[in-house]
Amino acid sequence: MPTLIWSKVKDGLDASMKKKAYAFFEKLQESDELPGLHIEPIVGSVDARVRTGRVDDNFRCVLFKLTTADEPFYVIHGVWKHDVANRIAEQVRLSMNPINGVPEVERVLGEIKTEARTVAPRVDVAPVVTSPPTTDEAAPIAEAEVSKVEAAQAHVGVAAAQMQVAASQAPRWPVGLTADVLHEDLGIDLDLARAALAAVTEDELVDDVIGTARVEWQGDALLELATGSSVADVRAAFHLDEAAAQTAAEVDEDTRIVETIKNHPAAKASFHIVDGEDELRRIIEAGDLGAWRLFLHPEQRRYVEGARRGAFRLSGGAGTGKTVVAIHRARHLAQENPNARILLTTFTRNLADDLAGGVRRLDDTIQLRSKLDQPGIYVRGIDQVAWAVVQRAGDDIADAVAQVLGDARNDVLGVTPPGVWQEAIADAGGDLPAALATQAFVEAEYQQVVLPHGITSANAYVRVRRAGRGVALDRAKRVAVWRVIEAYRAKARAAGTTDYIEKAAIAAAWLDLRGVRLFEHVIVDEAQDLTMPHLRLLRALAAGGPNDLFICEDSHQRIYGQKVVLSHAGINVRGRARRLTLNYRTTQQNLGWAIGILAGAEWSDLEGEGEEHAYHSARSGPRPMLVPTATFGEELDKAATIIRGWLPERDKGARENVAEGRAAAPEDIAILVRDQYKRQNLVAALAERGLNVRSVDREAPRPGMPLVLTMHRAKGLEFSHVLLFGVAEGSVPRALKDYESSEADLADAMLRERALVYVAATRARDVLAVTWSGERSRLLGDGGR
Repeated sequence: MPTLIWSKVKDGLDASMKKKAYAFFEKLQESDELPGLHIEPIVGSVDARVRTGRVDDNFRCVLFKLTTADEPFYVIHGVWKHDVANRIAEQVRLSMNPINGVPEVERVLGEIKTEARTVAPRVDVAPVVTSPPTTDEAAPIAEAEVSKVEAAQAHVGVAAAQMQVAASQAPRWPVGLTADVLHEDLGIDLDLARAALAAVTEDELVDDVIGTARVEWQGDALLELATGSSVADVRAAFHLDEAAAQTAAEVDEDTRIVETIKNHPAAKASFHIVDGEDELRRIIEAGDLGAWRLFLHPEQRRYVEGARRGAFRLSGGAGTGKTVVAIHRARHLAQENPNARILLTTFTRNLADDLAGGVRRLDDTIQLRSKLDQPGIYVRGIDQVAWAVVQRAGDDIADAVAQVLGDARNDVLGVTPPGVWQEAIADAGGDLPAALATQAFVEAEYQQVVLPHGITSANAYVRVRRAGRGVALDRAKRVAVWRVIEAYRAKARAAGTTDYIEKAAIAAAWLDLRGVRLFEHVIVDEAQDLTMPHLRLLRALAAGGPNDLFICEDSHQRIYGQKVVLSHAGINVRGRARRLTLNYRTTQQNLGWAIGILAGAEWSDLEGEGEEHAYHSARSGPRPMLVPTATFGEELDKAATIIRGWLPERDKGARENVAEGRAAAPEDIAILVRDQYKRQNLVAALAERGLNVRSVDREAPRPGMPLVLTMHRAKGLEFSHVLLFGVAEGSVPRALKDYESSEADLADAMLRERALVYVAATRARDVLAVTWSGERSRLLGDGGR
């Protein structure tokens, strides 16, 4: 029985062909001699092992047959229309890289020119895969996509200067780097290496050179070298030092290829051995969007499978794959020890639902657990976890409540509504200066000072240090603030409620008081949004030790809460922190624009250290489209025009347009706005203009229409086309007068607003547009030029 090996490539498999493709591969797994498969060699091909197989009358599969002593293996390269498949089969070659011993599929398409700007720019509009199109049909598709965007820009009246991002900088190659070093030390194609070193700017490198790379990992390696990594760093990241030790001269090449694919991290980044019919079905159904389940960058795999002596922090910008690593890490730990209790958590319930869906899509044989103490993977939002711990404690919770709130009670499962703070200020805030008598100030004081320090009395609050709060409080002001806090707690006590942050603090206190540890491993995504009580709960859920906490975060995406430091919560990651820098989702043009939003502000990570934003993408596409308008009505008209331009043409089949890359599926188009009020108004206003769109709140997005979401709700999601609507001064950032009583609170609120626009912009894989009416948002700054 042949074994199938899936290779990472953007193929031409239309959605309508999935059932036929599955039937073809299912039969192939049974026997390559079954009638109807028509597995045939190609006369004149550059690789004698290449074959094509009949999927149906119009589509053929391109694959390589490897013969070993045990069984045949078929490396699946992709499915294309008949004539295209034959041309590709003539041009592709599977071989071991002679320098580093890693298998690779090379497209033999002629020489690469080595003078800068001699290769026509390409735009890769594939959903996920970073390699360029593999057929000569792809070039007009890419050009059509660029023309479509440019036509839309012209139609909505965007001046060329407004479509530009900041000038690209020169590549930062290591000192003394030559094409021969790239070839002899890393195994990068010599012509590709020469072309890369001839590139004048990073944009030119991405557009004109990396886009022509015949082997995808070589393009990724060049980008890392051009953005600050050393040759030694790249060798380590791709595990290239391991390849030579795993190959033996007396073993035939087919066997060496198979064994390397089984064992080597660099090979696993491009090849995946299919484990039976169930996994085959999942691969076919997922298409290109499922590539993250099969292919991990060697650096990502290192974090998924590596053993740690204690808590570990993985940081990285939007689209660098932190969530993918977290999901794979959870499965890896579950496979390593089926009896382990593993928590996979994040800040919001929506994101937790996305994580649970990701685990199921990665491996639908995994049974997600519904109770805290069960072996396996338990996926919940952090507030759901806190609630579950408090519920488990039952009447035994009173001591923990007394430690956190100052009174022993066990009726704490109810949720305190937000309006109670305003009631407490009205009842007990008479002695507070007007500037401090705001919910924003008092609630921040409560969450950042009172709860983390376990303060339960006025005397303790008067003495506590309030580092970083940005406004000094003398004794009289502290007493006045405490009266409001006491009033708040009294109202909640009378109602038998606590807020979510209090529940987290109470849950952590109960776990520590009773010495209960509910999980062996805790994995958290989007940790930058957690509060100090949340972090202390994470620390209390698992005993300190090997692989206890795995923390994924990006301070540039902190859109909730205040800045926190892990060590203040008893979490020590010193010497156990790494950062991902290669973006897999967003084009370099969109990423560069989004990073411009971050400029001009100071950022710090969860260890309190300065955070850089040097992220790069190997994908290229059209520049973001910036559309200023004079009035709100005009902005609505332009938005409707842009969205219609992205939808499939009515005079052709929608499926054909989407499959060819000339348009986006409606549900892969998102319009992002600042708040729920604008979302609802926009849906109605676009309907009046004959454009039907779907509002998305807590529910999962559904297909059939373009989607309208708040920028907060879009976090964790991605779309091929994104329109940021209403990015005008006064709307983004929103009015921040409630934070003006504290310089620190105001500055932090502005950081969150800046992060929100960055998050929203990086939801776009391929095409990004930004509109506003009146004065543009100050946050656009350099990022909007």
